[in-house]
Amino acid sequence: MIDLYYWTTPNGHKITIFLEETGLPYTIKPVNIGKGEQFDPAFLAISPNNRIPAIVDNAPADGGAPIPMFESGAILLYLADKIGSLVPQDTRVRLDCIQWLFWQMGNLGPMAGQNHHFRLYAPEPLPYAMTRYLKETGRLYAVLNKRLATRDYIAGDYSIADIASYPWVLPERQGQDINEFPHLKRWKAAIAARPAVVRAYALKEKYNPAPPGIHDAAARKVLFGQDQSVVK
Repeated sequence: MIDLYYWTTPNGHKITIFLEETGLPYTIKPVNIGKGEQFDPAFLAISPNNRIPAIVDNAPADGGAPIPMFESGAILLYLADKIGSLVPQDTRVRLDCIQWLFWQMGNLGPMAGQNHHFRLYAPEPLPYAMTRYLKETGRLYAVLNKRLATRDYIAGDYSIADIASYPWVLPERQGQDINEFPHLKRWKAAIAARPAVVRAYALKEKYNPAPPGIHDAAARKVLFGQDQSVVK
């Protein structure tokens, strides 16, 4: 049984997609990041960076003590290796998949996240920052579109590389015209139609039915006002 510490963010959706796709049994332990629940000491013992998602694998392959994991990319790779699914076994194809997983973690997620922040959440418009991250998101969309021009999925077969990237391409609030990226558009629609993805996103209505966005000043302060003082 996997304990999943989850909230309804792109990184949170990655893990529910994987778990729904593979059928691994799991229990969701919601962490409402707008209310500061990510600073609970019990959660910090699992995720010292005070970010979701995190997991505890209560039945690791070595039969030892439960294994806690944080960082969504590391979690995906760990779970894929645990069950031998959604990560290629051939060395060269596996490395291809892993490098695209790291591409998402180091590029698509952070840049799209800054795009969201400065275009939607910043208390005052900062045109340079807004333009910078809007353009970089478009560049990354183009990189992925080019990759998908010659294959159905990022690493050939559907894999953790796709699961990692999809939640960061799904939002329609990134200022991109998806029609300019036809291969990406086709890929996005194919993943959206997967039953496991539908089930994963349905969880949002159970745990956080509010529309996307920051809805009060307290949540804004919790999410965007952190500094070194929160690390205790």
